[in-house]
Formats: sequence, C-alpha cells, structure tokens
Amino acid sequence: MEVDDKTAKFSAVKNGKKHYFCSKSCHDKFLGKETKTATKKILPIEGMHCASCAVRIEKELKKVPGVVNANVNYASEKASVEYDAAKTGEQAIEAAVKKAGYDIIKSSGKGSEITLKVRGMNSQHCAGIIESSLKKQAGVLNVEASFAIERAIVIYDPKQTTIEKIMQAIRNAGYEPEEYSEDADVEKKAREKELRSLRLRLTAAIVFGLPLLYFAMGSVFGMPIPVFVEENIALIQFLLTTPIMLAGYEFFTKGISSVIRTRTANMDTLIAVGTGAAYLYSLVLSIIMWSGSTGYGHSNLYYEIAGLLIAFILLGRYLEAIAKGRTSEAIKKLLGLQAKKAVVLRKGKEVEVGIDEVIVGDIVIAKPGQKIPVDGTVTEGHSSVDESMVTGESIPVEKAKGSAVIGATINKTGSFMFKATKVGKDTVLAQIIKLVEEAQGSKAPIQKLADAISSYFVPAVVVIAIVSFLVWYFMGFGFVFALTIFIAVLIIACPCALGLATPTAIMVGSGLGAQNGILFKTAEALQKTGKVDAVVFDKTGTLTRGMPEVTDVAAFNGSRNEILKLAAAVEKKSEHPLSAAIVKAAEKEKLKLPRITNFNSITGKGVSAVINGKKVLVGNRKLMEQFGVETKNVEGSLQKLESEGKTVMLVAAGKKTSGIIAVADTVSDYSKEAVEQLHRMGKKVMMMTGDNRKTAAAIAKQLGIDEALAEVLPEEKENEIKKLQQKGLKVAMVGDGINDAPALAQADIGIAIGSGTDVAIETGDIVLVKNDLRDVITAIELSRYTLRKVKQNLFWAFFYNSAGIPIAAGILFPFTGFLLNPIIAGIAMAFSSVSVLTNSLLMKRFKASKTSPHVSLLGAVKGFKWKKKKKDRAELNEL
Repeated sequence: MEVDDKTAKFSAVKNGKKHYFCSKSCHDKFLGKETKTATKKILPIEGMHCASCAVRIEKELKKVPGVVNANVNYASEKASVEYDAAKTGEQAIEAAVKKAGYDIIKSSGKGSEITLKVRGMNSQHCAGIIESSLKKQAGVLNVEASFAIERAIVIYDPKQTTIEKIMQAIRNAGYEPEEYSEDADVEKKAREKELRSLRLRLTAAIVFGLPLLYFAMGSVFGMPIPVFVEENIALIQFLLTTPIMLAGYEFFTKGISSVIRTRTANMDTLIAVGTGAAYLYSLVLSIIMWSGSTGYGHSNLYYEIAGLLIAFILLGRYLEAIAKGRTSEAIKKLLGLQAKKAVVLRKGKEVEVGIDEVIVGDIVIAKPGQKIPVDGTVTEGHSSVDESMVTGESIPVEKAKGSAVIGATINKTGSFMFKATKVGKDTVLAQIIKLVEEAQGSKAPIQKLADAISSYFVPAVVVIAIVSFLVWYFMGFGFVFALTIFIAVLIIACPCALGLATPTAIMVGSGLGAQNGILFKTAEALQKTGKVDAVVFDKTGTLTRGMPEVTDVAAFNGSRNEILKLAAAVEKKSEHPLSAAIVKAAEKEKLKLPRITNFNSITGKGVSAVINGKKVLVGNRKLMEQFGVETKNVEGSLQKLESEGKTVMLVAAGKKTSGIIAVADTVSDYSKEAVEQLHRMGKKVMMMTGDNRKTAAAIAKQLGIDEALAEVLPEEKENEIKKLQQKGLKVAMVGDGINDAPALAQADIGIAIGSGTDVAIETGDIVLVKNDLRDVITAIELSRYTLRKVKQNLFWAFFYNSAGIPIAAGILFPFTGFLLNPIIAGIAMAFSSVSVLTNSLLMKRFKASKTSPHVSLLGAVKGFKWKKKKKDRAELNEL
C-alpha cells in the first residue's frame, strides 16, 4: 500500500529513510511499539432531556468491563466511548445505554434523512406547527422547519415510518409538502407560479378595493358619491368586498384548518378572525337594512375594513415573497453556474445528453467557450480553463493530460477530453451549494428566543384581543367600538417579523460568505465566529506553503549559480525532500547540471559524488568533519541562517567549503498581513506545530505571532486547544482538516482550509475555499456583521409588537382620544415583515477588509465585481 507523504498523519525514520503512515497502529508496529487495542466510538443518543441524563448514561457506560473512558454530551446528544475491543463490544455498550433508560440511534442507511419543500408557511409559527406535528409521528427522530426558506429537514427511521406518512402529517397540519429538488429550473418555475398566483389575487383585491375605499370614505372627505350608490351602499360594498375576500381565501382555509387539525392558531387565523368578524358583522347589518330597518346606516358597515385589510395584507405578502427570493440569491447564482448539457462519447460517437445523464467513467468532450459539465481528469488534449468561480484566480489555468478539471468552470481555448470522476451531488459545485444550503437551513442559537415567543405569540394575541373587546364593551363604549379594537389587535400582531429576523440575516450572511470563498457549515458557526478571543494556526501548509524552498545561496568560492549547480547535480540522486527543493531551484534558474559518478548517501549527514574528477560534498557539519573539510570561515553565516529556523547545507569541492544553501518552508502569501489584522482586532494569535522549537520561534518572530507551541504531535493538538479553553478563551483553530481534525473539532470554531477542489472537508465549522488567511478575518467580520443585523431585526420586531399591540388595544384612547384604525393596523402589519427583510437585504453592502483584490466563487458571476478603492481595499459591489 502506498501512502501519500503530503497527507500522511504519522512518519518515522529508519535506516536513514523516512517512512509515512496513515494510522498510528501501523506507525507503532513499524517501530516495534505495543499497539493499543482501544477503539473509540461516537454514538448518537435518543431521549436525553437534561444534563443529569448525560451523567446517568456516563455512569452506566463506565461500569461496563473494558470501557476505558466515556463522555456524554447533552448538547450534541452524543456519547464518546473509548473501549478495549478485546474485552467488550457495541452490544454491551448499547445494553448499558438502554439500562440507563435511553436508546442509541442506529443508522438506517441511505434515505433516513429527507428535505421537503413546504408551501403555505407564512410565519415561523407555522414552522413550529410543522415541527410539533412531525415529532408526534412514530419514527420521526428529528425535524427542523424553516419559514424563511420554506423547507423542512426530517430525520426518520424507515422501519417505523415512510416519506408518504411524513408528507401526509404535514398536509394534515394544513401545509403542502413536496420532495425538495435541487434543479434550478424546477425551483424557479415553482417560485414564479407562486408569485403569479399572489400577483393575480393582489390585482383582484386592488381592482375591487379602490372603488370600495372611494365609496366608503369619499363622503368623509367631501368627494361626490352618485345617488344610486348612496341608496344601495350596503349592496355595493358587499359586492365589492366579497371578491376581495375570495382573493384572500387562503387566510381562511389555512387559518381555520390550523385550529381544527392541530388545535393551534397561526398568523392566518388572526387575519381570518379579524377580517371575518368585520365582514360577517357588516353582512348581518346589511341583511337587517335590506329587510327595511332604518336603525342602521352605511356608517355602521365595516366592509371596507375587511376588504382593504385583505388587500394590504396581500400587498405585504407579495413584497415579502419578492424580498425573500432576494435573500437566497447566492444559491440561485450558484445553481445558475451549472451546465445543462454535456457531450459524451457513447460507442465511439459524440452524443449530447442532459447533465443528469453523465455517469462516472464517461469520456466527456470540452469545447472552446463551453462550461465543463462535471468534475474529471483530462485524458486527451490541452487547453486553458477559467477557474475563477472556485479559486478566485483570474488567470486561466493550463490543462493537459492528467490535470483535474472542475465542473462549471469555463474552457477558454482548446478542445480536450476528460474522464468524469465526480457527477451530480459529488461535484465541487454541488458540495458548495450543499454547504451553503445547510447553513441557511440550520438555526442559530439566538433564534431560540424568537421561536419560543412565536410558539405562544398567536394564542396570546387572541387572548389580548378578546380581553380588550370585553373590557371596552363592559366599560360602556358599545359593541362597534369594542369590535374595532378587537380587529385592530388581531391584525396588527405580526409573528412574521419575529420569525424572519434571524433566518433571513443568516441566509444573506452565509451567501455573502460563499461570495467571499468562506463556507459556513451552520448558522451557529456564523453566529459564534465573531466572538473568538484567540486564533490558533497550524504552521505547515497553513502559515507556510508546506513545501521546502531554497531561500539563500551563499558562495565563498565561485559564483552563486556554480554552487547551486554542484549541489543540485549531487542531490538529484537523493530521495530526501530537501534535495528536491535544491533541484527545483536549479531548474528554475535553468542551470545545466553536470554528470556525476560515485554517488553515496551518508545517513544523517548528507550526500557525496564525483564531478569532473573532484569529490563534491553536500550536507551538514558532521559530513564536513568526516571528510576533514574546514568550516570555520562559514560558521557565522551558518549560525545566522539557523537562528532563522532554516535548514542549512554546506557545499564543498575539495577540502574547503565552497558555499552554503539554506532551505526552509517559507511563509504563505498574506500570512503576515492576516496576523497583523487579527492583532488590530484584539485577538490573541498563536501557532501550533510539530516542528522543532527553533524553526517555530523563527516563523513566529517573522510573522509577529504572540505564542508558538512547538513539537506538538497531531494527537496532542486537541489537548492544547482544551488548555486554552480552560483559561476561558473562545478559540478558533485554523488548519488543513487532515492532521488537524481533532483540534478543529475541539475548538469553539474549526476553520479548515480547502484546496479549491476539495470543499467537502468533514471536520471544522468553516471551510475556506482558498488558502488565503485573510479570509479568517473576513469570516470574523462577517459573523459580527450578521449578528449585528440579527439583533437589529429582533429589536425592531419586538419593538413593533410590544408597542403596536397595546396601542391597538386602545391604551392611548383615555389620554389622547386616539384609536387605531384597523386599516392602519393592517398596513403596519403588512410592512413590518418587509422592513425586517429589507434590513437583511441591506447586508449586501458588506465590505471585506482585504487589502488586495480577491474574487472567489460568486465573484465571477454576472452582477458582482471587485473594485479597488481607498487604501487598496477590495469591495464587493452589486451592480
């Protein structure tokens, strides 16, 4: 088995050769160490309700013979069990959990999670109704419903329930589910159909509402009303209002069905009761008037309140639907990048097929100017490809046989064929879309308060409305006065604003992250990132490039190029990583290397060979001492370079040191800039590495890092993070997601650096698409910005309801004589949620504080561009 030395977690040197291993057991076995038989399992637990539950399970697990350690996390509802596989097994562990009164959630395989598109939700309270309805369903393990994106993610046991039963439960709750499709066209068509229906009903409401308003209120403002209309005002208002009520039929069907089916009220219920009361009251009075009674006139009718309320609420819903669509523009733009067709070779012929018909192993043809349909590897031909969609690199990348290509990138010049390696949901673009969607569909901790209030909000409003009606009625103000207040209270209340406050900001924030090459995996990560106190960087491959480079060449006898040429000629025969760096430097200078003979590798010292009859040595002091080469004349230069953390090799031809070559893992672009910006933000910056202390100290000094933790093994990094957390610090760990996986998981925020082609890194809360450490600063800024918007939204939503409901209930009337007209209440309610959405959409003005232009992901999408402004800062501007 071959192990990639770049991704290997463990290594060991034996007989002068470095060996790489992917597991500790193989590493220990190679070195003759005893390998532990301990196995670690993470088990999801069902049924925990408090922290004491976790303690109870932990105690039972620790009683099992062979269990080395057990930790149960109530928050994540998971148990981490370390046990000796020779003494116990999963059955005994499961029995212990059951003995404590709980169950282990067993994987049911593919299909145990389904995402449903749910239509008909109009507030977060609706999402709560769906969640509670599904949780009552046998076999449903967990459910998260989001009003903002009209989606429900359901985890279920297929042995106990089916998708159809889950969908029927949603229908019974009064909503319409359908299996979620990632197809951009299907989503677009469904959204357009919904908007068309809403637009049609709104148009009808306006057409009948304008004359209704004129006939009902015209006389108040001295406007002429035809005699025929005055004589038949009740009938005309009835005929104008009824079509408007029919246009708003969904308020009644959904509002009433919610009460009947789930015994809970929602926003539609409030509208249905409020407008229905005004309409029915007016209809009863109309019948009395038509029967010949002269005790009532048109001033007693409330048709205009019912009709105009429906019209204004429909207008609000329409504007809300448009605004909600704009919050998910990031996903739409990503979906728009996908190619629709592909040309593949089938039985030796070129065939155009739909993108869904391409399978792994297909030979796909990429022609100039076309989008590459799926991910793959070039098998024939060459070209240049614009990969700015993923990497942000504006210069096209040359592709030849063996090169990897990414779906949705654009082939610029030549034609080539490639073998499809990833299709459908496995492509890089699909992975990015999935990460963004999951973040947008998840709930931030700050949303819990709004959800809790929303669940009690509607019933509380109904109670307040009834109490207000009774108080004013029995105080002697009459039925009509009390009814006006009753309707105003029901109509002005708006749980929609509360429900939209957090998720809309999260949606825009996560979309902005994608535009900047930052993929937040959850809403919680987006909320918490801005609160970190310390940022810990891995060194190799994160702060540094991860590959040795020649940094210095000093010649004491001959020229610089001669020294490099001699060293490269000898080192070309060596397999040491530092040798490759010297050879690469010579190739870069286009030096012609002389032929060598008698090559010899001396373990732990260096290499030697004969060039043109003269012995050439390349190695450390010990090698020079062995062959009697004088090094005193270069000692000062040696010590200076070594103090900088560089590995220095001496080059000798004959008995004198001819020169020295220093090799080091150089710092990556923008590392120093990122550290400086973090310091300006008041963050503690640390570095953690398995490298020696001298090298670590040199890199830390070069970058201005506060503290360097050196000689830390991969398995020890997790404990170092714990130590920082025990000091009360909120820690972000930045690493490559491979060697740093445990530390990334332990940190409060784990930031994994992708490679452009690999964004599906399991560990970590955030994935940076590019290896640009300035994105860490952008992630922190974006988190702060998003949280600030969430707090603004929640403040205005709470303020609107806490001020609006008492005013509608008539609290100002005894002091000022002011009574809120239900129509004004309806207008206020309709635009309260629109104002929250607008505030979230204003987030698109976010500016990343990078000091040089940087485009990634959606930066290549039409509608966005980068501009250099003052202080050379790059800003994302929507055209």
